[in-house]
Amino acid sequence: MKVGIVGASGYAGEVLVKLLLRHPHAELAAVTSRVHAGKALGNVIPSLRGVDKGLFFTASDAAALAATDIPVFFLALPHGTAAEYAKVLVAAGKRVIDLSADFRVANLETYEHYYGKHHAPELLALARYVLPEITDPAWKKEAKIVASPGCYPTSILIPLIPLLRDGIVSRQHIVINSFSGVSGAGRKVEETYLYVERAESAKAYGLVKHRHLSEIEEQLALHTGGKTIVQFNPHLAPMRFGIATTITVPAAGGSTVDMVYTSWKKAYGKSSFIQLLPTGETPDTAHVIETNRVDMSATYDPRTNNFIITSAEDNLYKGTGGQAVQTLNLWEGWNETAGLV
Repeated sequence: MKVGIVGASGYAGEVLVKLLLRHPHAELAAVTSRVHAGKALGNVIPSLRGVDKGLFFTASDAAALAATDIPVFFLALPHGTAAEYAKVLVAAGKRVIDLSADFRVANLETYEHYYGKHHAPELLALARYVLPEITDPAWKKEAKIVASPGCYPTSILIPLIPLLRDGIVSRQHIVINSFSGVSGAGRKVEETYLYVERAESAKAYGLVKHRHLSEIEEQLALHTGGKTIVQFNPHLAPMRFGIATTITVPAAGGSTVDMVYTSWKKAYGKSSFIQLLPTGETPDTAHVIETNRVDMSATYDPRTNNFIITSAEDNLYKGTGGQAVQTLNLWEGWNETAGLV
């Protein structure tokens, strides 16, 4: 089946290109870039020389893409821009997997509080937020647009949702500290992301009102049946890729760490991309790079009555491009792991 990528020259777009070129069921038929239009794919992404199947970047022209016979497009674009392309493509009967934030937040007021004016609010009803391991499979018949989750939220929602749903942890006093590789900011030139600024340096940023907070709290409420407020503290870490997340949350009603693992096994026992590590063993970003996995574990602190939950993922694979391909596999009825292992 033909697929296209709009915005294929960014970090997330590059991961999508690599995954879809080797995918057993998908044919990468279009890659677009406003900057690199007309250039050979292998010249822009040198690691693909000889395996780029002769593809060239084309201009990011929504109307031209809508006129093709490609049925599914990935949008690896900034928020705001993605919605403009989605309008044209959906009107032409195309299906869209959006990697931006434009359709991740169902509540329009919440979206505009964090991101500003929405460029296609009329499409929100057609969109479904899909976290493959958790979202009700009914989305496969309902969606015209799939909102692929953010990298931070993936590392947080997967551990927390089953535990809140099963009443094992408290809804109050949840503190989340997440560390992201610099690639999470995208391929852009800013002083903050220069090598000299980031090497041997880590810092918190976006405190109190990081944009992903809107997505995290909305999804926790939707999937667990109750409003949940969290303290989310993102950090920029001196590494290229990966997200390491630590969640500190009070145990509810005498819950034990065994109950945490029982809940996780019930939720993810058949999941291909969730790996549960023994209590006391914490996940390492080095072990998940270039995989579509989330590794996670939990331990209990009797002194504070808190569970300390840790997770790790590759921000560009399970956090972005890999998860989007996982969603495509499910949407098409293919093996969930196709092109990902």
